[in-house]
Amino acid sequence: MNRRSGIFSGDDPMAIVRRWLAEAEAKEPSDPNAAALATVDAEGMPNVRIILVKAIEDDAFVFFTNYNSVKGRELEASRKAALNFHWKSLARQVRVRGLVERESEEKSDAYYRTRPLGSRIGAWVSRQSEPLDSREMLLQSVRRAEAAFGRNPQRPPFWGGYRIMPLEVEFWAAGKFRLHDRFRWSRKGLEEPWTVCRLNP
Repeated sequence: MNRRSGIFSGDDPMAIVRRWLAEAEAKEPSDPNAAALATVDAEGMPNVRIILVKAIEDDAFVFFTNYNSVKGRELEASRKAALNFHWKSLARQVRVRGLVERESEEKSDAYYRTRPLGSRIGAWVSRQSEPLDSREMLLQSVRRAEAAFGRNPQRPPFWGGYRIMPLEVEFWAAGKFRLHDRFRWSRKGLEEPWTVCRLNP
């Protein structure tokens, strides 16, 4: 039987992820909310990079980025993505696959206002993923933006949040002799009920 107990207990995968993240926050030396985000381009070539997940809601993982970046363009094209949290201090992972939509403008505005001023200015000046001639050119752009926007820049229209709404969430915990414990929650659609199965290591 696929009995779950201890760290795997619970009837809601998002609640389990939040619980694991809270444990990681007490142990990880930096950025416990960091996750690898995987996307694919138009030819199916994969891309992966580390992002910071800013919210784990009841129905979505939320992060923020430049819509015109490579990740933004690939998310817009495929509307699908995968995430992987790895907490080495806990010897645990969470793998996620799901559908993607943009976060609301209101929530993107609200999060943008919480960022340090330098990060808000940086969102305006960085043409993320595009070639850059020199760091000095970037810093010149920062100085121009600081002069133009002052201390209260508005959110750039090309910057905001994405929501990854999971169809699969897998919980992985390291075991002796690589006999790991793995449980996969899956559903065929966002309105469908979850099913859970234990996976081989």
